[in-house]
Amino acid sequence: MRADSFPVEMIRGVPVVRAPVEIDITNAAGLRAALLEAGGLIEKAEAAFVVDLTGTTFCDSAGIQALVDAYKRGQAEGGQVLLATSGDTVPRIFSLTGVDQVIPSYPSLAEALRHTPAGTGPIPLAD
Repeated sequence: MRADSFPVEMIRGVPVVRAPVEIDITNAAGLRAALLEAGGLIEKAEAAFVVDLTGTTFCDSAGIQALVDAYKRGQAEGGQVLLATSGDTVPRIFSLTGVDQVIPSYPSLAEALRHTPAGTGPIPLAD
């Protein structure tokens, strides 16, 4: 297994995990670690973090399990996990597996951030 890690950044006070282009068994552990880190950055109940999957083109069952586990952990702690997805493939995978019925999903990072308690104000421009 590769030791991949994925960035967690704060955008408008909300932790955002930037998922890789492809999520599979070889990097799901790195994604899981980033999701745990993002969950640890939430300081109060009813807070949220976003998983930015807008650049992701594939997600297998290992990735889905990492996302569902993060969602369940967030729910148990009084927080929430939101997904930002785009394109056709990943939303289709989530539809076929029912993930879209469990984890709130939005068509862009900006839209997902708007649905978080802290996600107000402008999104910083990329460098």
